[in-house]
Amino acid sequence: MATVLSVSGSPSASSRTNRLLRHLDRRLTAQGHEVIPLDVRTIPAEALLGADFRHPAVVEATELFARADGVVVGTPVYKASYSGVLKALLDLLPQYALTGKTVLPLATGGSTAHVLAIDYALRPVLSSMGAAHIVQGWFTLDKDITVHQDGSLTVAASADEALTQVVDQFSTALGRTPVLAAAG
Repeated sequence: MATVLSVSGSPSASSRTNRLLRHLDRRLTAQGHEVIPLDVRTIPAEALLGADFRHPAVVEATELFARADGVVVGTPVYKASYSGVLKALLDLLPQYALTGKTVLPLATGGSTAHVLAIDYALRPVLSSMGAAHIVQGWFTLDKDITVHQDGSLTVAASADEALTQVVDQFSTALGRTPVLAAAG
């Protein structure tokens, strides 16, 4: 069983990005991985913006990265790039915090105009941090993610199929063969 750190770079607790990550976490857990969620927005702003490397929340996040075998990084796309809170956290991590790790980059956004944000904004940063293997990422349109009154989530069929494929490829890259046809 691999340990997966699932990082939500959304500044909003109710964001589609955050909910989509937690949806995908369930699939990874069902495949036998230990999944640890990390919502960057829960790290105090003064620690992130003040570059307080010794703040207990930053130290804990750094330790979670070190412990993980794989990392899922999800972010909403703003101004053709990943979120500022995610950038602030990545800047506080050690330069090679992803060394030896398999990484799955994911993004959400309102327009296909931002689809290249994974390859041109996020992937270079992840690579510079020493990721051993960055698997194919996926961009999901906001309109393909529906959050229901009860908090449950539905992903449009075509997007859900693609997400299932990239999550399963990530799982395989971690050394586990996916055993589920579908996870809810």
